[in-house]
Amino acid sequence: MKTIITSPTKEVVIGTGHPFVIIGERINPTGRKLLGKEMAAGNFDRVRQDAIAQVQAGAHMLDVNAGIPMADEPAVLAEAIRVVQSVVDAPIAIDSSIVAALASGLEAYEGKALVNSVTGETERLESVLPLVAEHGAAVIGIANDETGISHDPNVRFAVAQRIVERAESYGIPREDVIIDPLAMPVGAVHGAGATFIELVRRIRSELGVNTTCGASNISFGLPGRPSLNAAFLSMIIGAGMTCAITNPLEEEMMKAILGADALMGHDENCQAWIAHHKKQTASNGNGRGRRARRPRSASSGQ
Repeated sequence: MKTIITSPTKEVVIGTGHPFVIIGERINPTGRKLLGKEMAAGNFDRVRQDAIAQVQAGAHMLDVNAGIPMADEPAVLAEAIRVVQSVVDAPIAIDSSIVAALASGLEAYEGKALVNSVTGETERLESVLPLVAEHGAAVIGIANDETGISHDPNVRFAVAQRIVERAESYGIPREDVIIDPLAMPVGAVHGAGATFIELVRRIRSELGVNTTCGASNISFGLPGRPSLNAAFLSMIIGAGMTCAITNPLEEEMMKAILGADALMGHDENCQAWIAHHKKQTASNGNGRGRRARRPRSASSGQ
């Protein structure tokens, strides 16, 4: 099953057998007070910089969020999307919990967007899915509902199934629904990683849809988060996950993703892995990370 997301000049294919799609997470004011303050004031310089840096680092798509307290989120989100599309060609995941902001973002977007997100609550489904259908967008469905986030994988699967079926009832094809089974912090929820992998496999085999997640959630509250996130990404790619919202500026995670793609046969002739290695080697050769060899001394006997 292939989910196709587009900008005016670029098409990204999310699906089994295709390279893992990296959705850059950094254009999000949550936890970034300065970014939020600047966006609310109409200053999008940092948004431009983050968009360019993430694409240069290897992001295929960008998540854009404008969840700023007391700000006009619909207006800010629409402007952020216009700004991002003016500097990069990467397709966008329009990220908001406010339906009016999603509507504003979809109106501003050029191409086929990914809406992030809809949950399994009836009210939420009835407000977001018609909007997705109207704009011919794809949507991320998150596997929780009115009862919250269940630790039982069967309950989360049932919510995912309900989202897929309700989307189809609104004319949204199954290939345009991507399910987020919810990565819970392993430091707080015993077995969260294994449960997540079980859900990825089951959603792929029984519902036939693509899956995604916020990859860094798995390591919340633990030390050495990049290493844990990298291990997690390798495992979920092996289990069949096809895209994730993550930070492409974290080199350890980028290597894990590219390595998993190469090992899974999703990187033809390992071209992406080789290109990334060459890029890193060239960067190190410019004086960053490579120590110059000390010349031999005639008196040293070496």
